[in-house]
Amino acid sequence: MTVLAQRIDAMRASGVIGQLARFGVAGALSSLVYSTVFLPLAWYVTGERLSVIAVIPAFFVAAAVGYVLHSNWSFKGHGTRDNPRSRQLKFLIVQAVGMTLNLTFTWVVTGPLLHQPAWVSLIPCFLVTPFATFALNRQLVFN
Repeated sequence: MTVLAQRIDAMRASGVIGQLARFGVAGALSSLVYSTVFLPLAWYVTGERLSVIAVIPAFFVAAAVGYVLHSNWSFKGHGTRDNPRSRQLKFLIVQAVGMTLNLTFTWVVTGPLLHQPAWVSLIPCFLVTPFATFALNRQLVFN
């Protein structure tokens, strides 16, 4: 248990815990935006069997909101801010990884493998993708 306590103290000292908490709040807002765009498109435009198509516009809107929140709040004061173009490019690359994860989850859940409703695909999108993008954002974008 001592090792776990030391790890938590190190994470607190480095600011990771605070960043993770802020990332969670910002991520929840981004997820709400994603759902608000994704579900109506999946239900009324593409149909549930082709809801993977709705991931793309939903992810771009949520990523735009996420960038503003994460750069101005989640990772505020973390890392250098001397090259905004480079940071924006790296953010886009991380978001592409996140979008690929969401596309994969949505295709597997709603497509020919599981045939579930579109809303079910949000479960892995909200439980896996945020942790992957947090780690990548912290290491690559806001370092």
